Amino acid sequence: MRIASAIAAGGLVLGAAACGEAPDDDNNAGGSGDKKYSACMVTDVGGIDDKSFNTSAWKGLEEAKKANDNIDIKYVASKAEADYEVNLTGYVNQKCDFILAVGGLMSDATKKIAAANPNQQFGIVDANPATANVYPMQFDTAQAAFQAGYLAAGMSKSGKVGTYGGLPIPPVTIFMDGFADGVAYYNKTKSKNVQVLGWNKETQKGSFTNDFAKQDEGKKVSDALVAQGADIVMPVAGGAGLGTTAAAKASGGKYSVVWVDVDGCESTPDCAALLTTVVKNIPDAVKDAVLKAAGGEKLAATPGFVGNLANNGVSIAPYHDFDSKVPADLKAEVEKIKADIAAGTITVTSKAQPTK
Repeated sequence: MRIASAIAAGGLVLGAAACGEAPDDDNNAGGSGDKKYSACMVTDVGGIDDKSFNTSAWKGLEEAKKANDNIDIKYVASKAEADYEVNLTGYVNQKCDFILAVGGLMSDATKKIAAANPNQQFGIVDANPATANVYPMQFDTAQAAFQAGYLAAGMSKSGKVGTYGGLPIPPVTIFMDGFADGVAYYNKTKSKNVQVLGWNKETQKGSFTNDFAKQDEGKKVSDALVAQGADIVMPVAGGAGLGTTAAAKASGGKYSVVWVDVDGCESTPDCAALLTTVVKNIPDAVKDAVLKAAGGEKLAATPGFVGNLANNGVSIAPYHDFDSKVPADLKAEVEKIKADIAAGTITVTSKAQPTK
């Protein structure tokens, strides 16, 4: 989960576009005539190459530009949480038409800067600051994580699966809630007793790295879960989770991983260890929002966008290297769960679910 960690120190950016910005194609378009529509993104501290949250949002901007060549895009990478307000304000001063904040921990900074600039259009991924000029893009990942939990329970040989997070915040715990409930549903329908290590939905207590970047912290936490018997682990910790995928790959099949956000076989070097990914379709949500805004449509803060299984805003990725290892009947059951959740026959709940 690409959410900003709270630990980056120092390194204040000197200005909104001073650090980490992608090549800027427009240079204000000079006197060429047609005014470009500028979409400007502020990353969290994970950076543009996090293979997760920021990467996904940037892909959405790139797709919007491909679809409408009058759109210019750029980003600035935040080095610390203190940079959020600085970077957002910098893009206001640059007169960007659409300013995108990436990640739940940017909510407060976005709300503050948006309130101070009520005529400026903002968007934010994975938060809802409830501010009129901020378009929220949220995802009910509990639904797809429910599928993944059921799948993991069905694939586990040890009868124990695990999950851990980066920080105990809603965009993280929503995955863990859905995963735990999917395992519970498997146990109920199959009369089994697969255990979930690393998370208790009832108490909302579990295992966390307290970091979204340090791979050694991710490996440390998942090593502890594996030592307790887990043979499938779902890290919800952004880049820190790469410590888990690398270790799983090196384990020679001792355990496997459920990845999150972006299909891990497209975004990590450890596809061989990945059972599936709980996917947030961030690129399409961002692309659609920017194209609508560039076309003159007013983006309503209420209801904003909530991605779910029914609207393809969330999903589980293909099984890739595990495709031949997942039994056909289990595949069919996972697909049936998708249909049942989309139809409302199965209700997935989490305290962290976004509301429209």
